[in-house]
Amino acid sequence: MKKPKTRRPKGLPTKDELVRFLRDAGETEKSDIARAFGLKGEDRRALRDMLRELEGEGKLGKRGRKGFSEAGALPPTGVADVVERDADGDLYVRLVKAGSDAPLARLAPDRNEKAAGAPGLGDRLLVRFERVGDAVEARLIKKLGQSAHRILGVIRKSKREIRVEPVDRKAKDVLLISEHEARDRDLKDGDIVLAELAGRPTRYGPKPGRILEVVGREDQPRAASLIAVHSHGLPTGFSEAAEAEAAAAQPPTLKGREDLRKIPLITIDPADARDHDDAVYAEPDDDPKNKGGWIVWVAIADVAAYVRVGSALDREAKDKGNSTYFPDRVEPMLPHALSSNLCSLREGEDRACLAVRMVFDKQGKKTGHTFVRGLMRSAAKVSYEQAQAAIDGQPDDTTGPILDPILKPLWAAYRTMLVGRERRSPLAIETLERKIKLNEAGEVVSIEPRRSLEAHRLIEEMMIQANVSAAETLEQKKSPLIYRVHDAPSQEKIFNLADFLGTIGLRWNKGEPPKTARFNELLDQTRDGPHGDIVNEVVLRTQMQAIYSPDNVGHFGLNLDRYAHFTSPIRRYADLIVHRGLIRALGLGSDGLTDKEISQLEAISEHIVMTERRSMAAERDANDRYVAAFLADRTGAMFTGRITGVTRFGLFVRLDETGADGLVPVRDLGDEFFIHDDRAHALVGQRTGKRWTLGRMVDVRLLEATPITGGLLFEMISEPAPADPNAPRPRLGVRDRAGPPRGKHRPGGPKPGKAGAKKGKRR
Repeated sequence: MKKPKTRRPKGLPTKDELVRFLRDAGETEKSDIARAFGLKGEDRRALRDMLRELEGEGKLGKRGRKGFSEAGALPPTGVADVVERDADGDLYVRLVKAGSDAPLARLAPDRNEKAAGAPGLGDRLLVRFERVGDAVEARLIKKLGQSAHRILGVIRKSKREIRVEPVDRKAKDVLLISEHEARDRDLKDGDIVLAELAGRPTRYGPKPGRILEVVGREDQPRAASLIAVHSHGLPTGFSEAAEAEAAAAQPPTLKGREDLRKIPLITIDPADARDHDDAVYAEPDDDPKNKGGWIVWVAIADVAAYVRVGSALDREAKDKGNSTYFPDRVEPMLPHALSSNLCSLREGEDRACLAVRMVFDKQGKKTGHTFVRGLMRSAAKVSYEQAQAAIDGQPDDTTGPILDPILKPLWAAYRTMLVGRERRSPLAIETLERKIKLNEAGEVVSIEPRRSLEAHRLIEEMMIQANVSAAETLEQKKSPLIYRVHDAPSQEKIFNLADFLGTIGLRWNKGEPPKTARFNELLDQTRDGPHGDIVNEVVLRTQMQAIYSPDNVGHFGLNLDRYAHFTSPIRRYADLIVHRGLIRALGLGSDGLTDKEISQLEAISEHIVMTERRSMAAERDANDRYVAAFLADRTGAMFTGRITGVTRFGLFVRLDETGADGLVPVRDLGDEFFIHDDRAHALVGQRTGKRWTLGRMVDVRLLEATPITGGLLFEMISEPAPADPNAPRPRLGVRDRAGPPRGKHRPGGPKPGKAGAKKGKRR
């Protein structure tokens, strides 16, 4: 009897097609392969059999965490060393874990290859591997080891020599520049330069260097952000291709969109905001089954309509990952023609949007939501301060006409949502932010606390609920996405917290699982007491950092099971990915998430985590330099502050007036050795038991402010707290010992005895 032919599933690839797919997609799960070829149900068995056959033939690599890959293929991302440079100057990397037999991959050139963060021979990198034709290229995600041969610094001239002193406070190397090169380049004292190691370094003293680029002057008012951009390797500006694409973008029409222009959505932003990417509106729900409930609309600029996958705009937005904000400037993720025009929800102008209509019951619980791709027209542009003043009884010409029809319903809806928020009990850590104000010349004129208004919290809660809705919809549609995840504190962090609380007479059961409600109970218990600030600080340090990931672990701080960034696609690439995911999942257009992007979500997540950290570090460094410049003419002045860091080498103090952070070196704390008690976050005098503890209010004198590095050095005026008779003396370990070097004494304080001064006798 003739054996019946087996039906070949429609869409099942040939073996060669499957290998080519894996070559392009990288390591891929079986379910993603089946989805890519449209295989369902029983047809997936044939795919499984084919994968087994290819494994047996040695055409597939060892099965990894993410599934199948072509034999010999490199992973999507990995740690690699820069091992070669060819005659054309191209760098080549080799995967570390694969050993010396691993294939080399060309490191794709970066548009900012002259930046201080550019890699060099010997550097260790986190890279993303991509196939380009028949070759594989590596694209830099993050430098893991700093290159010792390239620094950003300032020219310092003296009669004897010309040096490059690094702008990084942690950097140790000083480079020596030849008089010949300084003359040829017309180097001046105070020039900010990018330099590299040149020739063989001497055993002692400065190393020889050469100048790669003069990037500015230290006396420029905006030098702080300039240094931050270069020292962190931030991509700046846009290519001609990207600018041309942005300039060619057209105003939106109703084609493929729902008309939302009758809904009086408004934007509420900072007074100095240049772009407006979200708008809100609320009204009572007229459904009799939801008495006391509310309808809340959140509309977000439809950036995906203008930034198409594979375009120059898309490549450069992904490269930047996010916008970076300095006191004097913004380095935007998108060109001005989009970020401040077509993708900005301007008052009275038609704008493309992706909007979510959310329904809340009278207990503040979200009972449903719907996404639409629409055309909106903002009814008003108001600042947080204007909106708050209107609600508080002081409307102006802008807010007066919208107070009753728009603002009051928004506040009523928010207060209903607040019931649900309080039931959810997100983490209630208090933080104080400050705003650096500059004059037209770029000089700091004031540093002021940012006011926390109810208007801020209203917008925040509505954005949070819109983000939750995006994550829920994509999960319901079984669509891959990039989550914003915030893991629960590790067991080690919880143990450290419990140990610290024990030192101030508070209990925390080390065995209980971390919950936001328990943290909030602790914060409420201590908020108005003597330990309130230190407990708030330690609880903050106990938390993990939020990241982007295609794998969901929930958001601990917000106490949410699923959360994705949806509300700021103008300034965050993660939000653009979520928008594309919604467009694809809901069938809202042809410009949704692509199969290739889905296969690269892990690499994209790692990249945008890196760009977020890079921007945060650059913003922090620039702020430190602006603050140091602001305080430079107040050397010798006394300030009140709080101890925010306790280390073996000294105390970090944050000033109340400006929020500036500076160091009191341990050598200046007195004439005895101090032991670093990390359990109690304290420095404890070895002889007297006197203590310097985290969170304590102190008076300090400013000894030194260095604008070029952002460094502040303080002298302690306050006296240490008396010894705690109930606290056990910490054990002295090699790493714990701190104190003044031999023969040194605190400036202005008592000098050590004669024997101690001559012989450095330990006390």
